[in-house]
Order: sequence, then structure tokens, then C-alpha cells
Amino acid sequence: MTGRTRTRVTQTAIAGVALLALLLASCTKTHLPQDTLNPSGPDAHMEANLYWVVFTIAAVVFFLVEGILLVALFRFRHRPGQGVPTQVHGNPRLEIAWTIAPALLLVGVAVPTLKGIIDLSHRPQGNVLEISVVGHQWWWEVHYPALKVTTANEIHIPVGRPVYVSLTSADSGAAGHAVIHSFWVPRLAGKQDLEPGHTTHLRIQADQPGVYLGQCAEYCGTSHANMRLRVTATSGSEFDSWVKQQLAPAAQPPPDAMEALQAGGCAGCHTITGVQGYEGIIGPNLTHFGGRTTFAGAILENTPQNISDWLRNPQAVKPGNDMQIGPGGQPGRSILTDAQIQSLVRYLESLK
Repeated sequence: MTGRTRTRVTQTAIAGVALLALLLASCTKTHLPQDTLNPSGPDAHMEANLYWVVFTIAAVVFFLVEGILLVALFRFRHRPGQGVPTQVHGNPRLEIAWTIAPALLLVGVAVPTLKGIIDLSHRPQGNVLEISVVGHQWWWEVHYPALKVTTANEIHIPVGRPVYVSLTSADSGAAGHAVIHSFWVPRLAGKQDLEPGHTTHLRIQADQPGVYLGQCAEYCGTSHANMRLRVTATSGSEFDSWVKQQLAPAAQPPPDAMEALQAGGCAGCHTITGVQGYEGIIGPNLTHFGGRTTFAGAILENTPQNISDWLRNPQAVKPGNDMQIGPGGQPGRSILTDAQIQSLVRYLESLK
């Protein structure tokens, strides 16, 4: 074996080992918070299983075709002294075979795919929890119609109970163009678009307690990447306790907080149930703001420091949002004083 041949063999072996390592690494089980291939609900399991069926068929076809190609390249490559190879003009049997084989493969993909589409389009049966979600730029408005509960960005569901989510978008962008959002909680279900003036539906269900992260999966403007959500799955009794808490009216603001609310013009956009005059619907419902783990489209942890930073300059935290602080104010820096901001922080955190 010549030195040049040894070099080629060594390079080929190294490339093969690297590719094998990459393949094995891709087969490891991940624990990413938004891992579609780590499902935790019946619909998510159905979609993951369909993925593996299609992936397996695609992988077999890929290795078969590439294998034949490599054999042809090496076995029938041109060698010095060889003449022009014998020309072949058609092979009916081979042509029929490679026409029928892909058709059968497509049928093998189409049957489970169509079955999955049909199954997912049905309304779930049993003790169904109904939720309505409205997409805004850039946050999620969440209603529980039968329970008379309204919240934002965080959805609570009981473990093991089917949930039927109705989805729509409230937005019209520049020049009146419709803004489409997409609701996506990877470990619980696939994506579903939200369109203005049209209601779509999605089924979700969590098999295990936990917090499942999601986001908008359809580009919807400046802060599209800042439009996230959380689904918290708890036991039935914990969910009932959460509902009971949500039905309670908000604590009345003390004088300093009321002064800050009025200075900021908060009543024009937000609802605080039980506080007279605060019935706005432009921004998130604040009735139980302090009981949420996040805010601002679920991008910020609900901490006093983050709330303070948000109230000082919302645009610096989340570009493009509609937060307007102060009478006739424009989106941007707050006109509130530090004392007023701290009063609001204390009040908002008390809204459990």
C-alpha cells in the first residue's frame, strides 16, 4: 500500500468515526424544555410516533440510495485503459420498479399521517376543560369560559384531563394587515395558528405534573421572540384551589398605590377585578398578577426588580410593546417617580 493510499484510508476512517459519533450523539435522549420528541401528552405522543415512522422510512431510503450511489461511483469509476462503457437505453422492469416503490412508500407515510390528522381534528371526549386563548402583540390572553376566570401568559390545567383550546388573534398590523400568531407547547401538542376573525382549535393534555414551556411559532412583529407562554399542570385538587383563588376579587390598592395607578393611566388598559374603574381590555388582566411566575409575555420572572425595571422603561425591556404610562403617554419611558414605581411594585406583588 502506497503512502498516498494510506493517507486516503486514514482520512476516510477519521471521517467515518466523526460521522458515527455525530449520529450516536443525535440519538441521545434530551431534557430540553421545548423538546417535541420528549412528549408528555397523548396527542404529543401521537405526533412524535408519526415523526419516527416518517423518519425511519426516510432514513432507509436515504441509506439505500446513497449506498447504491457509492457502489456505482467506486465500482464503475473510470480506469486508465478502459474504453467507453456499453450504453444502455432503458430497462422497463427497473423503471416500473422504481416508480412503484416510491408510490408504496408514500402510501406508507400517507396512511398514518391522514389518520393522525383526522384523530387530532376531533373534539376530545370525557370531562373536557375548555379554554379560550387570544393572541396579542405580544402576549396571550387566556379565558376559562365555564369557570369565569381570566389570566395572561400562563395556563393552568389539571393532570390527565383533556383540554380543548379555542384560538384566535386580536391583532391587525400596519395598514390593517392581519397578524397571525401560532400557539405551540412542544411537549403537549403541535402548532396551531391563530387568525383574526377565525377560531381554530387545539387539544392538549399533560400526563405528568410540571411546567411546560411554549411560544408563538409564527413571526408576528418586532417582539415575536418575546411572546412566550407557560402551561402548568397540577393535580385536580391543586387546580381547583387555583381556580378558587382566581375567582376572588383583588385587594384594594392603598392610597399611595392608587395614586400611582392613576398617574400611570393604568385603568385605560388593565382590569383589576373588584377595583372600581379598572376594566380595561387592551393589556393583561392584573387581578391576580402577583400569583403568576412570569409577566411581559412570560419573558420575565415575576420579581420586584423586574417589575420595577418594566415600569421604568417598558420599551427597553420589550421593544414594540403598547405599554403607555401616564395620561396621553406614548410607548416608552415611564413618567412615574421612583416612589410611585415602588408603590405599584408592592401592590402588584400583593395581588395573589
